[in-house]
Amino acid sequence: MSSLLALTLAATLAAAPPPVLTLEDALSRARKENLDLKAAQARLRQADTASRKAWAGYLPTITASGAIIRNNVAAVIPPGPLGPEPVTIQPLVQRQAQIEARQAIIAPQLWAAIQGAYKSERVAELNVEQARREILFGVAQAYYGAAAQAHAVTVQERLVELNAARAKDTRARFEAGTVTRVALLRAEQDLSRAEQDLIRAQNATASAKLVLATLLNFDEPDFEVAPPPEPEVSPKAETEALLQRSLEQRADVAAARETVELQYINKRGVLFSYLPTLGVTAAWRIANAAGFAGQADTWAITFGASWTLWDGGLREANLSEASARIAESQANYRKAELTAREEVKRAQLDLASALANRLKAEQTVELARESQRLTDVSFKAGVATYLEVADANTALTSAEIGLVSERLQAAVAALRLLRSVGAFEARPLDSDLKDENVVPPHLQPLPGQPAGTPGNPAGLEQPAGTQPTDAPVQQQPAPQQ
Repeated sequence: MSSLLALTLAATLAAAPPPVLTLEDALSRARKENLDLKAAQARLRQADTASRKAWAGYLPTITASGAIIRNNVAAVIPPGPLGPEPVTIQPLVQRQAQIEARQAIIAPQLWAAIQGAYKSERVAELNVEQARREILFGVAQAYYGAAAQAHAVTVQERLVELNAARAKDTRARFEAGTVTRVALLRAEQDLSRAEQDLIRAQNATASAKLVLATLLNFDEPDFEVAPPPEPEVSPKAETEALLQRSLEQRADVAAARETVELQYINKRGVLFSYLPTLGVTAAWRIANAAGFAGQADTWAITFGASWTLWDGGLREANLSEASARIAESQANYRKAELTAREEVKRAQLDLASALANRLKAEQTVELARESQRLTDVSFKAGVATYLEVADANTALTSAEIGLVSERLQAAVAALRLLRSVGAFEARPLDSDLKDENVVPPHLQPLPGQPAGTPGNPAGLEQPAGTQPTDAPVQQQPAPQQ
């Protein structure tokens, strides 16, 4: 009995449907498991050591050393004027130890190095934050693509079912002699074409899920994707407000701005190298030879100053290089600003086009659905032919597939606009960007738009006549022939 129960349980588990992955699940897993993001975070931890390395040059250093030396001869001053005891100048086996501490007191070049180290850490934080946003945007884009392909498979499956029923009915009528062989061949061709399109759509879905699985660090794409929310973004948002938000919240623009400041600090460090430095050294030594002082241990404190008056022109070359790096960083900063402005304006244009195309695709589906209904009624009344019914059903399916594609393009265009203004998976730039546990909302309202509401995470208006992505498009039943 237990074996039968085990077999039943195994069969139930084997037949269990794969888990359903939501967009929130995908983004949450990507934050923890995406390999590109892990590598970026590791680079940030490496860059985070820059300030400690810079401070190491200014904080005290303590070294200890010891040695045992076998000399070829020993040197000893016999008792006499120097004292009643012999004085060992050089023992045959000499043992010595030393502890030395060094501390910089005035080191102008190190001041600039420490300040530059902190600034370079900030630049690294912003670069990793930008990489994080791009990676998560890629995950969201892949998720929307996989969901769209899955929806296309559903549409193709309905078309296959419809054509299979029509082909079966047509064969029965052909055998009864009520339709011609041409009608039968047309029905079989439609079924074959629909099956090919279904295989094509299934393979495209599998490919899209493979891409998503790689981004999420899954070995196999053994999951299904849930229909994601449509990030409806109104194209009426003021361009200037979006541009201002972009320049303030984009991590790449902030990184370019901080890089300019970093290069000025580096140049200041070159100028500081013209100044003298002052330091102190303390040393304590002990040996088994008392020497002329007659003591086994000695100590000394040294205050030393160093001033490089001429180094062969190295500082002048470094100064010229630092000035060129400043010019380069300023050019890159200006380019980053122009790129941000271009991406915002281009994203607005792309979104407007995508929303217009989606609206036309929705209207096309409605017209195709109405045409299919009227053709079906005409066929039942004996006015329309079988070929007209087949053409109407094919046109409806093509319109539905086109609507799926246009919805995907509209969703991706909205995501691009959110990304271009720093409103997609964007942590505040004044927060601790090193904290990997800070999770912002993946869709944020744009300037001048209300906060999110249930069913509309972006908090933006839904165009009239739109349907949720997960709402199935109703297909008309096969005509009763």
